[in-house]
Formats: sequence, structure tokens, C-alpha cells
Amino acid sequence: MPATDDRVDQLVKEQSRIKAKLLEAGLTLAEIDRIYQLSNGTARNTMREPNARGERAIAAALGTRPHLLWPTRYRPSGQRRSPQNWTRVPTLEQRRNEQAA
Repeated sequence: MPATDDRVDQLVKEQSRIKAKLLEAGLTLAEIDRIYQLSNGTARNTMREPNARGERAIAAALGTRPHLLWPTRYRPSGQRRSPQNWTRVPTLEQRRNEQAA
């Protein structure tokens, strides 16, 4: 099921906002993996697809809660959306190829 442009835009903005917060905090996703004892790449993968442990670790590292970082994955109350009907955020290369087509 292809993602709609609005949905992809929303996910890319969400991802960009989180990356900017990490940059401001001087944190990398690899550091979050180490600090919170996650498998290598968990935090990175969490940026593109739901992962409760990764979301909690990133939020904790930023001093916030997961539902405030990922409104597409959580309800405003903080409850995780169920089922996780998510759309994987296309990579920049995938978005460029799609625009070129």
C-alpha cells in the first residue's frame, strides 16, 4: 500500500524534528543504543519504523515522552496506537527517484 504524499510529508517532518532535537542535545543514535543497551542500529531503525524500546530510549535521552515525539505512533493521551498501521518513511534517495519518475 503506497503512502500518500501528505502521510510521507508528515512522517518526514516528524523524523526531521527528532533528528534536530538530537543534534541540539549533542546525541547520536549510536550513543543512544550504547547508553540504553539497545542492539546496534535499534535507535536508527526506530526513526523509520515503530519500536517501543527504541522510542522510549530516544525520548528518555531527550528528556521527553515518546508520544510527544511520535504523534503518528501514539494517541495524545500517550497510549500507543494499535494496531500499528505505519508507513515506513522512504529514504531521501527513494523520494528523489519517485520525484524523477
